[in-house]
Amino acid sequence: MVREQYTTTTEGTHIERPENQHIYKIGIYGWRKRCLYLFVLLLLIILVVNFALTIWILKVMRFSPTGMGHLQVTKDGLRLEGESEFLFPLYAKEIHSRMDSPLLLQSTQNVTVNARNSEGEVRGRLKVGPEGALFEHSVETPLVRADPFPDLRLESPTRSLSMDAPRGVHIKAHAGEIEALSQEDIIFHSSDGMLVLDAASVRVPRLVLGAQGPAGSAQGLHEVCVCADGTLYLSAAGADSTCREHSRVCP
Repeated sequence: MVREQYTTTTEGTHIERPENQHIYKIGIYGWRKRCLYLFVLLLLIILVVNFALTIWILKVMRFSPTGMGHLQVTKDGLRLEGESEFLFPLYAKEIHSRMDSPLLLQSTQNVTVNARNSEGEVRGRLKVGPEGALFEHSVETPLVRADPFPDLRLESPTRSLSMDAPRGVHIKAHAGEIEALSQEDIIFHSSDGMLVLDAASVRVPRLVLGAQGPAGSAQGLHEVCVCADGTLYLSAAGADSTCREHSRVCP
């Protein structure tokens, strides 16, 4: 602590100052000063490094006023170009590709798309895995086809499978067979039209066979008969129709 003394003198009076007077210096000196300079230098280095890292991150991530990298913010929403990987669920109102390129979704496991109502309940689901595509509820599409070599299979293990169209349903197999299997009934219904089987031969190998006709009269030929309820059965062919004679197979 420095204490100052004031002495009042008159003109012509000489006062001798003591030779051993102590002088106190105010400030930071010695090792404290060197530590302070070192601390300021360290802060300056950290500031320069942080600024360089910030510039590097902005350059690598391609930050711009319109977005980041392939992700751009437009007035219509977000625009994403190139390939991207999503680690968490993606919620969007609409996803579409550019006009000149397809939309490709890839996953190491399954790809699941859920459609929910306003209450959050799942009203429709599309699941694509190694066994194919699984649709819950209904699906509307103008065309369903397989790759050039694998078979196309439409199946419903636990429910029914129906195909409806306002202007007709066309099923074509250019280089193979069309096979329909069912645990119960297969129904072809036309409300305003007819059922046409246009082929070189139509085979129904498991039709019920009616009673045999007179020996040697049928020569191994049969005719197809129809019951009142639409049931088909075979009857041994004769000179005239034998359906009435063998109609006891009808319910």
